[in-house]
Amino acid sequence: MTYAKTSAFTEEQQQLARVAKALAHPARVAIIQLLASKTTCISGDIAAELPLSRTTVSQHLQELKALDLIRGEIDGLTVCYCLNTELLRQVHQQFTAFFLEASSTACAPGDACC
Repeated sequence: MTYAKTSAFTEEQQQLARVAKALAHPARVAIIQLLASKTTCISGDIAAELPLSRTTVSQHLQELKALDLIRGEIDGLTVCYCLNTELLRQVHQQFTAFFLEASSTACAPGDACC
């Protein structure tokens, strides 16, 4: 019997992996960028801003919302979406620390390991 070994990793490692997976699709990156470019929540048709169908955009919004990267509040018949800036700042700090650590020990060209 197989089982997920995610419990062998820290919560921070698991969170970074979840966010990286969510951002691995260009449509989700575009949605984050679109929401970041606005000064208020978007309650209109996000699909009108992207070269995707409403159904596809809705699926991507649900993925981002499931990770709490975006938030959506129901306002009548529409949903008002905005970024969870607190979580994005936290993830930014985690990715920055990750890349700093990973790049500080990298082999240089000409090293025996390269």
